[in-house]
Amino acid sequence: MIGKKIQDAFNKQINEELASAYLYLSMEAYFHSEGLEGMAHWMRLQTQEEIAHAMKFFNFIHERGGTVKLQTISADLHKNWKSPLEIFQASYQHEQHITACINDLVKLSKEEEDYPASVFLQWFVTEQVEEEANTSQVVQMLERVGDSGNGIYMVDQALGRRGA
Repeated sequence: MIGKKIQDAFNKQINEELASAYLYLSMEAYFHSEGLEGMAHWMRLQTQEEIAHAMKFFNFIHERGGTVKLQTISADLHKNWKSPLEIFQASYQHEQHITACINDLVKLSKEEEDYPASVFLQWFVTEQVEEEANTSQVVQMLERVGDSGNGIYMVDQALGRRGA
């Protein structure tokens, strides 16, 4: 049986993951409006990953006899994006926020001596290293190309090749 503190924290993390999906979907919409289909594709895959992450928490709560309590997702996640670089910088900062959330969950699982939760969370610890690295890499590419239309086109083409 899952403890109340872990259940509540995991329910909050479901919200964080679904809010991430919502954020990335808004970023995808921007890229479509700018004709940057490769970047839109990258964000679509990111959206799908975040939904999958939420479902991992959802399923874990149920498997441990807990109750999933979905919360309202903040509607103010969409910004008036001005450039691909601004979006990927925001994405990188957001992934750092999610890493901090996961780290807090790891700490809580240890405090609560919830060993199944600790084991479960290790996948997310590793995943966040990858998430931060991926978004940081795109930020670096976009910083290198600056405002170059050709450079942005090449980054867009590269991101469009991202596999699921």
